Amino acid sequence: MRAAKCAEDTAAEAQWIVHLGMTGRLLVSRADAPVEPHTHARITLSSGRELRFVDPRRFGRLEFRDLHRDSGFAAPGAEPLTIGAEDFAALFRGRSLSIKAALLNQTLLAGVGNIYADESLFRAGIRPRRAAGRLSRAELERLRRELVKILRHAIRLGGSSVSDYVDADGERGFFQLEHRVYLRTGEPCLVCGSAIRRIVIGGRGTHFCGKCQG
Repeated sequence: MRAAKCAEDTAAEAQWIVHLGMTGRLLVSRADAPVEPHTHARITLSSGRELRFVDPRRFGRLEFRDLHRDSGFAAPGAEPLTIGAEDFAALFRGRSLSIKAALLNQTLLAGVGNIYADESLFRAGIRPRRAAGRLSRAELERLRRELVKILRHAIRLGGSSVSDYVDADGERGFFQLEHRVYLRTGEPCLVCGSAIRRIVIGGRGTHFCGKCQG
């Protein structure tokens, strides 16, 4: 009873949901710091600083949910950092769409973006146009492991700042310095020396090495 009461007392009562869209940023600033253009929300923190939502293209979204009235947020797809081998393989079983498109499908895996799909497919040695349902269990497990490694490493490096991305302190990430295929069209592969190719899959630019991902 004591443990149940403690868990009940500490249960969340509300959620604040943030979708960054394509250009949204959350910045922690001093309250007296100049306000950047396209700042759409300023929230005062207990420290006296402000959490600011900046979004030039306005594709992002903020939402407050009272959990006494509304259901909590749950990602539509599986969490890529914790999904097991069996469940990961089951996501793609019988699917005819390309493995690149499947990785970007948020109803299958939550939060895998274009950069990390390209980089994980390269490191797993899988061509992005291959049908997801035709990959072997060994290939899928190799892909799962590489995806997890890349996401964890990219988080440690603060993400990929290839355009205007910065973290909450306004600092750029460094994972873009370790890209092996993404945005390296025409440059030599760092493994075999072949030129990196770019194609479009599902409307997204896709970068790969034709030799290493044969």
